Amino acid sequence: MRKYANIAPKTYPFLVIILAVMLWHIGVKLSQVPVWILPGPVQVLQAMISHAALLWHHTQITLTEALLGFALSVALALVLALLLHYLNWLCQALYPLFIVSQTIPLIVLAVLLPLWFGWGMFPKILIIILVCFFPMVINLFNGLKAVDPDILNLFRSMGAKPLATFRLVIMPYALPSFFAGLRISATYSIMAAVIGEWLGAQRGLGYYMTLQQKSFAVDRVLAVVVIICILSLLLVKAVDLLEYLLLPWNRKVYSQQLYQ
Repeated sequence: MRKYANIAPKTYPFLVIILAVMLWHIGVKLSQVPVWILPGPVQVLQAMISHAALLWHHTQITLTEALLGFALSVALALVLALLLHYLNWLCQALYPLFIVSQTIPLIVLAVLLPLWFGWGMFPKILIIILVCFFPMVINLFNGLKAVDPDILNLFRSMGAKPLATFRLVIMPYALPSFFAGLRISATYSIMAAVIGEWLGAQRGLGYYMTLQQKSFAVDRVLAVVVIICILSLLLVKAVDLLEYLLLPWNRKVYSQQLYQ
């Protein structure tokens, strides 16, 4: 019984998704809503199958932009968080600016950056970086500040060098917080790439959605929404796997928080 009790919570999201799709299908059938307003899940699945090659082509572009932007934002977040932690004057100077940068509507950036940098991949990557770096910087910065001072004092009393203290205490203590921000940013990366493509691109899922929306092909638009959700979920699961592999000391705590 205990074995099944541990497995059951993992199936809850799938059961909710199945229930939502069933309600969606029944609601469309009973209300007889026109397909061009709200197609049912069967029509969306048919659109995904019939346009699979074209959708895959645009998906590759969006995923490439998201992964490049996400990787660069991870590197930027690591550097900025460490600088903010060790340079108090820099923290006082830049921290408010980071907050202000997140108040700028994403739609404004998606309009202006292509005008300034062209219609290629570069402005989309910039949008992704601006959206994704903030959660990682804040979470890692807070994780670095939350290191137990008693442990630090113990290492100093034992004659540990600053680099050894950072490698053995500070960074391992802060990494769980960093991965929490990493999961948030992973979901933002796909969304930011699509919004960037929506307003200024010649290929990608956002560009494809714009074309289909103007043609009132709502089933194809929803097919792209499903793909975006799947990509975001896969990125989050990839982050979870990376955390599981790199942070073995945090596995039990994370599992308890996830399924408690």
